[in-house]
Amino acid sequence: MPLAARLAAEARRAGGGLPRQFWWLWTSTLVNRLGGFVVTFLAMYLTHERGYSAAYAGLVASLFGLGSAVASIGAGVLTDRLGRRPTLLAAQLATALFTAVLGFTDGPVAIAAVAFLVGLASNASRPAVSAMIADLVPAADRVRAYALNYWAINIGFGASAAVAGLIAVHGYLTLFLLDAVTTLLCAVVVFVKVPETHPEPKAAPAGDAPRVGLGTVFRDGPFMAVVAVNLLLALVVQQGSTTLPVDMGRHGLSAAQFGLVISLNGVLIVLLQLPLTRLMEGRDRTALLVAGALLTGWGFGLTALAGSSAALYALTVAIWTIGEIVTAPTMMALVAEHSPARARGRYQGVYSLSWSLASFAGPLGGGLLLQYAGSWALWGGCAAAGTLAAAAFVLLGRHRPEPPTADEPSLPAPVETAA
Repeated sequence: MPLAARLAAEARRAGGGLPRQFWWLWTSTLVNRLGGFVVTFLAMYLTHERGYSAAYAGLVASLFGLGSAVASIGAGVLTDRLGRRPTLLAAQLATALFTAVLGFTDGPVAIAAVAFLVGLASNASRPAVSAMIADLVPAADRVRAYALNYWAINIGFGASAAVAGLIAVHGYLTLFLLDAVTTLLCAVVVFVKVPETHPEPKAAPAGDAPRVGLGTVFRDGPFMAVVAVNLLLALVVQQGSTTLPVDMGRHGLSAAQFGLVISLNGVLIVLLQLPLTRLMEGRDRTALLVAGALLTGWGFGLTALAGSSAALYALTVAIWTIGEIVTAPTMMALVAEHSPARARGRYQGVYSLSWSLASFAGPLGGGLLLQYAGSWALWGGCAAAGTLAAAAFVLLGRHRPEPPTADEPSLPAPVETAA
């Protein structure tokens, strides 16, 4: 059976019994990611098309991440107060507008400002999508639904990265406009096919607030240690979409070559996530986290040896992608162990915040390190960070918390790549 047919059959088996509205939402996610050209190629566009420095490209990527962090909080509130559908449509329309504007924007201050707005608008759709999936899909099927949504994200990322490199040869403006058009198409799908899933979108009464607040989460030392280690690894992973294309460009490789290399990340996740997850079942959690951290850190670290070889760059991407596949589901299980059922949302929110912080600090720090210390310092620092994270996982494994009382089913939130 051809590979595409096997993947389709696997998707049908995994998606059996899910409501039709979910599949329209899934389709909109796939369309959006298939056209997600700009984020992947923004650093290369700024350095090689516009002539800005690696440090400036890192600053712009950091501002994009800062906008995403702000949106993750604000859009979550709007999703409950205004409704899922209005928030999602507003986010998609704003993303299309700001993405198109970014393609025509000139000047370092203006580009940085619009990039912040693109990050703000694009990330504002995530709380709404996650809430709609939870509204549409019964509790017993939600993990399966989120996994399928994760598949759509990575299928779209892999395809868009490969195609965008070829399109960029004929002009980067085309990438910006195509990204905007596909986002508009995504909004049309939602407007026509996806209904509002929250019957009465309004703020929850104050008396219904859970007893555990954010302060309780931040004072939970063992859990915050997990968040800190994840932040360290997330800073490394961020280099794949920011400093990696700049480094490849410095070694004379084209945008098309970078697109093909980085698309391997999404392709391998689509092909290997499910079989590798089955192989990891029953394995020691600490050992898996240590292996994942070392593969991630040293996968990026080996980039220092790639030189001008696209094949060697592809090999390093394959190594750290396997690290990502190993680490992601294991980390979700670890976070679930630390999370009391009555405060799982707050715990997952603080855990997600580590990714937002990394999307802000990672590109800026990586760009500065690449420009002023060189590629060996940057990639060597990634290897050191992965080794430090592995050592931290060993220490955390010696102080494993008691599992929380299971007064409701454990539904770990899906983890997404820096795209």
